Amino acid sequence: MVFDIGGVLVDETRMWRGWAAELGVPFETLWAALREDIRRGLSHRATMQRLAPGRDIAALRRARLKADLPVAGDLYPDVRPALAGLAARGVRIGIAGNQPREAAAALAALGLGAAFIATSDAWGVQKPDPGFFARVQEACGAPAAAITYVGDRVDNDVLPALAAGMRAAFLPRGLWAGVGESPVPPLPDLLALL
Repeated sequence: MVFDIGGVLVDETRMWRGWAAELGVPFETLWAALREDIRRGLSHRATMQRLAPGRDIAALRRARLKADLPVAGDLYPDVRPALAGLAARGVRIGIAGNQPREAAAALAALGLGAAFIATSDAWGVQKPDPGFFARVQEACGAPAAAITYVGDRVDNDVLPALAAGMRAAFLPRGLWAGVGESPVPPLPDLLALL
């Protein structure tokens, strides 16, 4: 079972609050703008550029990298019990998502018991690219049909995992909650996997 990072294991609210402060807008304004742009098919980078015209978003992202890495307090409350329960049942756990290279070490330091932790930056390919899911399969060392990818987005996680021959579990929470219909029923929380 392979878990996405942001929105699945990690509640990114702290990160988005930091971005709101960086851009000089209220958190609620940024959150609402991000969700509206997601519905319109736009990226979060476009949202931030619209809210802070003339700012170099890529430079801000590099400057905020360390502050935006996951810490223990960012984990959703169900993460540790769910991962421990799955491991106790013999399920091999992987973690892989669209994140900077540095996020892997930050997650490893949290002691989540994953057999592997990988990021799109380290792999050089981002979801929803099929190459990302080929790397997931390679990291698992298992046939695609034996892998379940758990994600919070239909477009980036569920549909490409299914297209790669994997199973998918949809966990709609965080920024993307309530945005997009899924061909698989949503999980209320990670404990539902037990």
